[in-house]
Amino acid sequence: MKCKPYGLLVFLLLAIGQVQGQQSVIDSLKKAIPAEKSDSIRINGYLMLSREFMNSSADSSFQYAQLASQHAAQTGFKSEQALAVKTMGNIRYVQGNYVEAIQYWQESLNLYEAIGDQTGVSTVLSNIGVVYYNQGDKIKALDFYLRSLKVAEDHKLKLREAIALNNLGTVYHDNPETHNKALDYFIKALPMLEELGDMDAYGTTATNLGEIYTARNDEKTAMLYFEKALKAFQDSISMSYTLNKMGNLYFQKKNLDEAIRYHLQAYNMTLKLDAKLEMAESLIGLADAYREQGFLKTAISTYLQAELFAKETNSFAQLEKLYNGLAITYQLSKDYPTALKYQNLYSSVKDSIYNSASDQKLSRLIFNFEIEKKENEIDLLTKDKELKELEITRQKFAKNASLIGLLLIVAIAVMLYRNYRMKAKTNEILDKKNEEIEKLLLNILPAEVANELKTQGVATPKYFEQVSVLFTDFKSFTKMADVLSPQELLEELNECFMAFDDIITKYHLEKIKTIGDSYMCAGGIPSPDPDHVKNIVAAAFEIIQYMESWNQERAKKNMAPWELRVGIHVGPVVAGVVGKTKYAYDIWGSTVNIASRMESNGEPGQVNVSENIYELIKNDYPCTYRGKITAKNIGEIDMYFVQPITHQNKLGLSLEAFPL
Repeated sequence: MKCKPYGLLVFLLLAIGQVQGQQSVIDSLKKAIPAEKSDSIRINGYLMLSREFMNSSADSSFQYAQLASQHAAQTGFKSEQALAVKTMGNIRYVQGNYVEAIQYWQESLNLYEAIGDQTGVSTVLSNIGVVYYNQGDKIKALDFYLRSLKVAEDHKLKLREAIALNNLGTVYHDNPETHNKALDYFIKALPMLEELGDMDAYGTTATNLGEIYTARNDEKTAMLYFEKALKAFQDSISMSYTLNKMGNLYFQKKNLDEAIRYHLQAYNMTLKLDAKLEMAESLIGLADAYREQGFLKTAISTYLQAELFAKETNSFAQLEKLYNGLAITYQLSKDYPTALKYQNLYSSVKDSIYNSASDQKLSRLIFNFEIEKKENEIDLLTKDKELKELEITRQKFAKNASLIGLLLIVAIAVMLYRNYRMKAKTNEILDKKNEEIEKLLLNILPAEVANELKTQGVATPKYFEQVSVLFTDFKSFTKMADVLSPQELLEELNECFMAFDDIITKYHLEKIKTIGDSYMCAGGIPSPDPDHVKNIVAAAFEIIQYMESWNQERAKKNMAPWELRVGIHVGPVVAGVVGKTKYAYDIWGSTVNIASRMESNGEPGQVNVSENIYELIKNDYPCTYRGKITAKNIGEIDMYFVQPITHQNKLGLSLEAFPL
């Protein structure tokens, strides 16, 4: 099972489009190009003809791309020449001629570098990496993928960066020990591609995710991503990749008729362009299903047909699968000598791939080191920023505490001075001040904890079996901080947090703390509350509603909106007071970490919850399944978007799930 890198088949979408009127377009271009005086228009006309012929004749398509390249070279149009030469490489790739494909791409790479077209440089580097990946040379593939990613990051080419992340994920997928790393890259790339609107690349990455979950026997999640991919591809040639993976899923489930249907549909699509690698994959899937149905002669014939395409493309991975299939099929046919022949071929190819993989261990270690070093640098920057924000908060608290202490000293001095004149009046003033101090203490600690501190001098940490935890965070807060003065930033942030305080008080929740632009509260502590989960979800929607109204007012003043993410989880926590001075009530445990992950993996304006929350509210709120995330020391966790209860919901009408 192999994930698919992305970067080569986008141009095929242009070739397959609408068949109606194609011949008239070709005829019109053939007549118009010779009479055209503009060199640029003539070159682009040849490129258009090349794209039109991709539907019917790869050789004709290549000839017109070659004409475009020659004319561009003669007239000095370097950009058009680079595109034409890259197109020639694309066509040779589809035909399975990888040697010429790389030669043409290397030539186009030199042209793109000469004219400073960094998008072209990143694209061609990725294309070359895909060829080496298909041939099983992961070291070279990794080298070109990383070079493509570096160009994309250095020049802020978001689409190329997302595609590079997908391709790097495919390399990690080939090693079962790094499947979680592959998931991280695919899940990081998917929303980037959706935001950029490149649905073909989005479909490829979604299919790669579906394939990983197929390997994990998670049929529900695999089908979720396959359906996203089919919707993104919208009947393009790239659908063949997803259809083959869906065929593999049904084969794994022993639903052989469905497996054959999907593999045949994929094969018919790839046959149009003579895409040999994809044709080999479809045929191997068909042969496996025929063998399991007992049609051994048909299976053998199909395997042998796939072998021709696999050899043409020098695909060791496909050869390994089909030789293993032939060995099993001939053994079932009781043709043991031929079965032994293919078993030896299978072992030879497998050993070749294994030895290649052994040589890659050092490269993988270097790769992990470089990527993790980069992630650690980002973490250090983030932590440094948080520490600075905490230091500012600490200094403000110390200043306020000193001021309050000074005021208390003055008040006490005044009370002592007046004691000899009016004892009754002094007692009244003392009572009033004690009440103010009590309120101040209750603003810092929950009432039960404050009373325990006053009566016993200590507050014992307590374990709570079920506590709901809510996190909020403003998306792109760092960018907003860069354009606002510190005073403006704090005023606006304080306005939001004061509103949040009022909302959670209304729903009997306990504010825990704020860290920078993050707000944290909990339900069910320090006093048990059977309705804390419903209350915290209702509070989340009211917070989002407040932010929508607040942003509307900002829009009237031509001010940028503040986009808020919300995440909720429920589970056990330990709660108590930390420190000996400047008491702070806090909670600890994996529940807090998971709630934070729910927020960071959410979307602005949405309430993102864990499966634990979903199970408790699914009968009260409509929810949309979002997929999984991986949490350290916990494993995979399902996520859901919770939708507010509308008037139709209350009437009991059905709701359709919307795509993410």
